[in-house]
This record gives sequence, C-alpha cells and structure tokens, in this order.
Amino acid sequence: MAHKPAQGVASSEERTRYSEEELKEFEGLINRKLDKAREEYKILKDTLNRNNDEGTDATSGGNTKVLEDGAETAEKENLSQLAARQQKYITNLENALVRIKNGTYGICSVTGKLIPKERLIAVPHTTQSIEAKMMQQD
Repeated sequence: MAHKPAQGVASSEERTRYSEEELKEFEGLINRKLDKAREEYKILKDTLNRNNDEGTDATSGGNTKVLEDGAETAEKENLSQLAARQQKYITNLENALVRIKNGTYGICSVTGKLIPKERLIAVPHTTQSIEAKMMQQD
C-alpha cells in the first residue's frame, strides 16, 4: 500500500499519460483558445474581403494611386499571411482535441515521454517536449 499513493504524485518522467481529469482541463483550455482563434480568423477574413470590395474606387491623382495600390497590396498580403497562420493554429488546436480523445495528448512524438504540464499550458497544441525540439535543432 505504501507505493500506491506515490502514483498520484509521480513526476512527468515516470507517468505515461495524463489523467482523465487533467485531459478535461486541457480540453477546456484548448476550446477557449480555439474559440478566440476562430474569432480572430473571422475578423481577418472579413477585413480581407472588405479590402477587396473597396478596390473599385478610382482616384484622380496618378502617382498617389500607384502608391496607394502598393500599400494596399502589401496590407492584403500581410493580412493573408496572418489569416493563413491563424488557420494553421486552429488546425493544430483541433488536432490536439483529437489527441485528447484518442488518449495520445501530452505524449512527445519524438521521445514518447510525457510533455511537462507547464509546456502544454503555454503551447497546448504542441506534440513535442522542449527536449525533443532541442534535439532537432542540433
């Protein structure tokens, strides 16, 4: 009986997966981040669409129009990149929810060890521990 209670306080090194309760916490965190990310994505898409609609205005100042078009194109490109990055983030969060459902969430895809809770709270969609990321940079 003396070894049983130790399981509840085992370090992430010894455990192989998070408890159902912990996974529920992570699921709540991910869903909140997902809601916010989808909201931001919608704003970016709406802004891009609104910019496309305004592109029909013709102004009389020859050179100024070229400069405005250049700035507008750069802004659209920037917004497109932000939207693409946001879409990737949303996909990564959705994939994390799938990993929670299939019981593989929080397990490093490289080392097979449990990713520390602190890292998952900071980057809930990660599939790698810091240790694994460092190994790949070398």
